[in-house]
Amino acid sequence: MYKRELSKHLIASLKNYSVLTLLGPRQSGKTTLVRSLFPKYDYRSLENPDERAMAIEDPKGFLNGLSKKSILDEFQRAPKLSSYIQGIVDDPGNDKKFILTGSNGLMLVDSITQTLAGRTELFELPPLSYREIQQKNNNFSLNDFLLHGGYPKIYKDNLSPTKWLRSYFQLYVEKDIRQITNIKNMDSFERFVRLAAGRAGQLLNSSAISNEAGVTTPTIQQWISALKSTYICFTLKPHFRNFNKRIVKSAKLYFYDTGLLCYLLGINSKEQLDIHPLRGNIFENFIVSEVYKNKMNTSLDHNLYYWRDQKGHEIDLIEDHSSYLFPMEIKLSQTFNSSFIKNLNYFNKLQQENKAHLPDPQGKVIFCGDKENIFKGIEIKNWKNFLLK
Repeated sequence: MYKRELSKHLIASLKNYSVLTLLGPRQSGKTTLVRSLFPKYDYRSLENPDERAMAIEDPKGFLNGLSKKSILDEFQRAPKLSSYIQGIVDDPGNDKKFILTGSNGLMLVDSITQTLAGRTELFELPPLSYREIQQKNNNFSLNDFLLHGGYPKIYKDNLSPTKWLRSYFQLYVEKDIRQITNIKNMDSFERFVRLAAGRAGQLLNSSAISNEAGVTTPTIQQWISALKSTYICFTLKPHFRNFNKRIVKSAKLYFYDTGLLCYLLGINSKEQLDIHPLRGNIFENFIVSEVYKNKMNTSLDHNLYYWRDQKGHEIDLIEDHSSYLFPMEIKLSQTFNSSFIKNLNYFNKLQQENKAHLPDPQGKVIFCGDKENIFKGIEIKNWKNFLLK
């Protein structure tokens, strides 16, 4: 088992709360993690038809039959239980503890925020991060990581990522999507997901995707929301600090897992990946998703954005530190070029005009080369060292 960085935060949470909620995509390791961290807890899976039927038909009887410490897996299958759990944990004499896990963020969050707000701490477990995988796979190349992605099952059983991810998409993504959206034509939905994969790291244009997918724009927006709530994709919003310039305000789309992204793009070998026209986008997706996952693994709200103006100046990734914005450029190149810092300097000049006090260094270029240094106030960093910091 891989050591998960979120573990210490989960353990600490149950010292302060009666309920712990852990969300994340299917097969990200949620069940394995909570059962290993809390081995004395009674485990019930609501994927089990008998358990689910009892939880839905007789919620009080179901909860009364649990031990004082219980794990309820795939909790979104019986979300109304949260109202009854609220009554239990609000009882002054309560000494029960509950761990709720689920793979449908939208269904669970809606239920929990209505009934368990202030009574539970909510965490999200993404697929394995680069840092976590490095514990046991430190001889992997960049292409290995991009193709394998981060789902633990692939590493645990030494599986072909393409074959496993094909099954994952068919058995999990389509199953979960059907639960939350009324999709009548799964062929159209699959075509949409592959079109979305082709736009990873790019501006999200629902109208353009709808034209190619042959469905309405509202349908595309509903499907994107479904992919986000089942932890397949996330969006990076533009930073709205205007600097008196006209700013692009569309979100950018990213996939949590580059293995799934490569599968959806039809890439199943290192040779294909080396020459694929979207290799640069896949690498950008990899870096952005890793930074995003590291925020999730440290139980922090993400402060990540991108920035682009209508003159074509763009910053791939920005960390908002309140008093200043830290800009980062992501480059697939193995050789540094001074042009890499052009947009960083432009952006920082705008910050200084708005009285921001910039740190030292004032930005970062993440690339595939080995020669690291500080160039004109900008840190030049190899991607491995950046992710392992």
